[in-house]
Amino acid sequence: MPEAVSNTSPLLYLYRIGGIEWLPKLFDEVWIPAAVVGELKAGQQRGYDVPNATDYRWLRVENPRAMPSEWLSLDLGPGELAAMALALEKPTIILLLDDRLARNTAQAAGLTVWGTLKVVLEAKARGIIDSIEPSVQRLSDSGMWLSDEVRQRILALAGEKPASRSAR
Repeated sequence: MPEAVSNTSPLLYLYRIGGIEWLPKLFDEVWIPAAVVGELKAGQQRGYDVPNATDYRWLRVENPRAMPSEWLSLDLGPGELAAMALALEKPTIILLLDDRLARNTAQAAGLTVWGTLKVVLEAKARGIIDSIEPSVQRLSDSGMWLSDEVRQRILALAGEKPASRSAR
Protein backbone atom coordinates (compact mmCIF):
# COMPACT_ATOMS: atom_id res chain seq x y z
CA MET A 1 0.00 0.00 0.00
CA PRO A 2 1.14 3.57 -0.56
CA GLU A 3 2.03 6.10 2.11
CA ALA A 4 0.48 9.55 2.57
CA VAL A 5 1.05 12.99 3.99
CA SER A 6 -2.15 14.85 4.88
CA ASN A 7 -3.12 18.46 5.22
CA THR A 8 -5.85 19.50 7.65
CA SER A 9 -8.93 19.57 5.40
CA PRO A 10 -8.95 15.90 4.30
CA LEU A 11 -8.62 14.82 7.94
CA LEU A 12 -11.38 17.20 8.96
CA TYR A 13 -13.81 16.21 6.22
CA LEU A 14 -13.16 12.48 6.59
CA TYR A 15 -13.66 12.79 10.33
CA ARG A 16 -16.95 14.61 9.85
CA ILE A 17 -18.33 11.90 7.54
CA GLY A 18 -17.10 9.00 9.67
CA GLY A 19 -14.34 8.10 7.22
CA ILE A 20 -11.12 9.05 8.97
CA GLU A 21 -10.53 5.37 9.84
CA TRP A 22 -10.37 4.59 6.11
CA LEU A 23 -6.90 6.14 5.97
CA PRO A 24 -4.99 3.29 7.70
CA LYS A 25 -6.86 0.88 5.41
CA LEU A 26 -5.73 2.80 2.31
CA PHE A 27 -2.17 3.69 3.36
CA ASP A 28 0.69 1.93 5.14
CA GLU A 29 1.70 5.18 6.86
CA VAL A 30 0.00 8.55 7.22
CA TRP A 31 2.14 11.52 8.21
CA ILE A 32 1.06 14.97 9.28
CA PRO A 33 3.28 17.94 10.08
CA ALA A 34 3.02 19.69 13.45
CA ALA A 35 1.39 22.65 11.66
CA VAL A 36 -1.60 20.40 10.86
CA VAL A 37 -1.79 19.31 14.51
CA GLY A 38 -1.75 23.00 15.44
CA GLU A 39 -4.57 23.83 13.03
CA LEU A 40 -6.68 21.00 14.44
CA LYS A 41 -6.01 22.16 18.02
CA ALA A 42 -6.92 25.73 17.09
CA GLY A 43 -10.22 24.46 15.70
CA GLN A 44 -10.91 22.54 18.92
CA GLN A 45 -10.17 25.64 20.99
CA ARG A 46 -12.72 27.56 18.94
CA GLY A 47 -15.32 24.88 19.67
CA TYR A 48 -15.37 23.21 16.24
CA ASP A 49 -15.93 19.48 15.83
CA VAL A 50 -12.50 18.42 14.62
CA PRO A 51 -10.43 15.28 15.13
CA ASN A 52 -7.85 15.12 17.88
CA ALA A 53 -4.69 13.88 16.14
CA THR A 54 -3.48 12.07 19.26
CA ASP A 55 -6.59 9.84 19.17
CA TYR A 56 -5.26 8.14 16.03
CA ARG A 57 -2.19 6.05 16.82
CA TRP A 58 -1.62 5.45 13.10
CA LEU A 59 -1.01 9.18 12.45
CA ARG A 60 2.70 10.03 12.50
CA VAL A 61 3.74 13.60 13.25
CA GLU A 62 6.83 14.67 11.32
CA ASN A 63 8.05 18.07 10.21
CA PRO A 64 9.73 18.85 6.90
CA ARG A 65 13.44 19.59 7.06
CA ALA A 66 13.12 22.54 4.66
CA MET A 67 10.51 24.74 3.01
CA PRO A 68 10.82 25.83 -0.64
CA SER A 69 11.20 29.60 -0.37
CA GLU A 70 9.11 30.24 -3.51
CA TRP A 71 6.09 28.73 -1.74
CA LEU A 72 6.25 31.18 1.16
CA SER A 73 4.83 34.01 -0.96
CA LEU A 74 1.76 31.98 -1.90
CA ASP A 75 -1.56 32.45 -0.13
CA LEU A 76 -1.40 29.05 1.57
CA GLY A 77 -1.83 28.09 5.20
CA PRO A 78 0.94 26.71 7.39
CA GLY A 79 -0.53 23.19 7.27
CA GLU A 80 -0.64 23.16 3.48
CA LEU A 81 2.90 24.48 3.17
CA ALA A 82 4.31 22.02 5.71
CA ALA A 83 2.43 19.03 4.25
CA MET A 84 3.65 19.90 0.74
CA ALA A 85 7.24 20.34 1.94
CA LEU A 86 7.12 17.04 3.85
CA ALA A 87 5.76 15.27 0.75
CA LEU A 88 8.69 16.64 -1.28
CA GLU A 89 11.01 14.75 1.07
CA LYS A 90 9.16 11.46 0.49
CA PRO A 91 9.11 11.05 -3.30
CA THR A 92 6.72 8.07 -3.49
CA ILE A 93 4.17 9.59 -1.12
CA ILE A 94 0.59 10.60 -1.90
CA LEU A 95 -0.23 14.10 -0.69
CA LEU A 96 -3.77 14.66 0.61
CA LEU A 97 -4.91 18.22 -0.17
CA ASP A 98 -8.17 19.91 -1.12
CA ASP A 99 -7.25 23.58 -1.71
CA ARG A 100 -6.95 24.30 -5.44
CA LEU A 101 -3.89 26.58 -5.23
CA ALA A 102 -2.11 24.09 -2.98
CA ARG A 103 -3.00 21.19 -5.29
CA ASN A 104 -1.80 23.06 -8.39
CA THR A 105 1.43 24.05 -6.67
CA ALA A 106 2.06 20.50 -5.42
CA GLN A 107 1.35 18.98 -8.83
CA ALA A 108 3.67 21.51 -10.49
CA ALA A 109 6.36 20.29 -8.06
CA GLY A 110 5.77 16.74 -9.31
CA LEU A 111 3.85 15.48 -6.29
CA THR A 112 1.00 12.97 -6.49
CA VAL A 113 -2.07 14.65 -5.00
CA TRP A 114 -5.37 13.19 -3.87
CA GLY A 115 -8.29 15.22 -2.59
CA THR A 116 -10.87 14.03 -0.12
CA LEU A 117 -13.12 12.90 -2.99
CA LYS A 118 -10.34 10.66 -4.34
CA VAL A 119 -10.03 9.09 -0.88
CA VAL A 120 -13.77 8.35 -0.97
CA LEU A 121 -13.44 6.83 -4.46
CA GLU A 122 -10.53 4.65 -3.29
CA ALA A 123 -12.50 3.54 -0.23
CA LYS A 124 -15.20 2.23 -2.56
CA ALA A 125 -12.72 0.70 -5.02
CA ARG A 126 -11.09 -1.24 -2.18
CA GLY A 127 -14.40 -2.43 -0.71
CA ILE A 128 -14.24 -0.31 2.44
CA ILE A 129 -17.59 1.27 1.55
CA ASP A 130 -20.30 0.04 -0.81
CA SER A 131 -21.43 3.36 -2.25
CA ILE A 132 -19.94 6.85 -2.39
CA GLU A 133 -23.19 8.78 -2.78
CA PRO A 134 -23.94 8.88 0.99
CA SER A 135 -20.37 10.03 1.70
CA VAL A 136 -20.51 12.69 -1.00
CA GLN A 137 -23.79 13.98 0.46
CA ARG A 138 -22.30 14.01 3.98
CA LEU A 139 -19.26 15.92 2.66
CA SER A 140 -21.57 18.52 1.19
CA ASP A 141 -23.62 18.66 4.40
CA SER A 142 -20.42 19.11 6.46
CA GLY A 143 -19.30 22.18 4.53
CA MET A 144 -17.37 20.92 1.51
CA TRP A 145 -18.49 22.93 -1.50
CA LEU A 146 -19.26 20.61 -4.41
CA SER A 147 -20.63 21.89 -7.68
CA ASP A 148 -23.32 19.81 -9.30
CA GLU A 149 -20.86 19.05 -12.11
CA VAL A 150 -18.25 17.69 -9.68
CA ARG A 151 -20.91 15.67 -7.84
CA GLN A 152 -22.10 14.13 -11.14
CA ARG A 153 -18.54 13.40 -12.27
CA ILE A 154 -17.50 11.75 -9.01
CA LEU A 155 -20.60 9.55 -8.98
CA ALA A 156 -19.96 8.57 -12.60
CA LEU A 157 -16.34 7.67 -11.76
CA ALA A 158 -17.67 5.41 -9.03
CA GLY A 159 -20.14 3.81 -11.44
CA GLU A 160 -23.09 5.21 -9.52
CA LYS A 161 -26.07 7.10 -10.80
CA PRO A 162 -27.05 10.25 -8.94
CA ALA A 163 -30.34 10.26 -7.10
CA SER A 164 -33.03 11.51 -9.44
CA ARG A 165 -33.98 15.14 -9.08
CA SER A 166 -37.20 16.80 -10.05
CA ALA A 167 -37.20 18.66 -13.38
CA ARG A 168 -36.29 22.33 -13.16
